[in-house]
Amino acid sequence: MSHSYTEENYIKAIYKLSANGTQEVNTNAIAEVLETKAASVTDMLRKLSAKDIVNYKKYKGVSLTPQGERVALQIIRKHRLWETFLVEKLKFNWDEVHEVAEELEHISSTLLTNRLDEFLGFPKFDPHGDPIPSETGEMKQKKQRLLAEMGVNDAGIVVGVNDSQPLFLQYLDKMGIALGTSIKVIDKIPYDNSLEIHLEDSKSLLISSEVSRNIFISA
Repeated sequence: MSHSYTEENYIKAIYKLSANGTQEVNTNAIAEVLETKAASVTDMLRKLSAKDIVNYKKYKGVSLTPQGERVALQIIRKHRLWETFLVEKLKFNWDEVHEVAEELEHISSTLLTNRLDEFLGFPKFDPHGDPIPSETGEMKQKKQRLLAEMGVNDAGIVVGVNDSQPLFLQYLDKMGIALGTSIKVIDKIPYDNSLEIHLEDSKSLLISSEVSRNIFISA
């Protein structure tokens, strides 16, 4: 069964909002993410419920059905494969690909998606370090922790980011931090939980606690 662009955006939003372990997603949270009115969310959830994509009861929140989860994983698969293609083959920067991939993820051809996956060498992770679902919806997970959770003298390699907004990625570029960068914690500042870190090129930086909470390091 095919779905409209709008339906797919709702399905993906529900999946991402439930990724933190929340079983049922609040309709107001969906409205905020998609920048729409709560009444519009309610109407769409009724449609998706009729298609057996979501479990929805008024005032009870919403969750994806098994079928809905499969659809969500395929949308995410396409998005992350296109991001990988844009960076690896068209030389986009990692802060430039999200909006373009938002458009490309709605191409419905399974054959194209599978050929793209093969062309890229079946990548397991996208340019932001997020796992790419396989054709069957399986995702390889990495052992990782937030930079903020590391102690003094702990070291590791950057394997992902918790914030893929362009401004944050551009900030990391300016700081010389990218996937694969080696980082060692030199000091933790108790006053504001900022970190002094040492990069592999002998460069030392002071980063805020907010930044450290958005960088994943190999565990």
